[in-house]
Amino acid sequence: MASTTLSIEHPYEDGMAEKWIKSSQRKVAAGKLMTFAITLLTDESFLGAIGLHLDDAVKRGELTYWIGKPYWNQGYATEAVRTVLNIAFLTLKLDRVYAAHFSRNPSSGHVMQKAGMLYEGSQLGPTVKWGVMENLELYGVTRKQFQIHGSTSPPQTEGRFGS
Repeated sequence: MASTTLSIEHPYEDGMAEKWIKSSQRKVAAGKLMTFAITLLTDESFLGAIGLHLDDAVKRGELTYWIGKPYWNQGYATEAVRTVLNIAFLTLKLDRVYAAHFSRNPSSGHVMQKAGMLYEGSQLGPTVKWGVMENLELYGVTRKQFQIHGSTSPPQTEGRFGS
């Protein structure tokens, strides 16, 4: 997971989680970020996190997420992305949401597509992960496109989200 996520370092040493939480809290307080824990409904096990980095000046947001490896390919990421897109467009009234993934991680692109995002193209650099230039696949969706192509259907898995 760390190798396919830009902002997660490896090895993930003691204190790094606390540093990430404090940084996230500052951004949330400043109105620049909404972040949610992804948990199971059944026992509240922590599966991952999803965030929406807000740019209110242009009414758009960048979506980021990660799911722990034991929970891959079970629909949790798709449910989380779909839920946050609904929040972005229906509650926050954003005009556009965008996201990117490393080309070598096509599963993330499948998640975005299943959640209603549209493929917009590829980009080489300037993104570097562990000293290697990464190709990015770019996705985005406007509020109008999401109303047409996206989904406002109820969740299909047993995950849940908390802020």
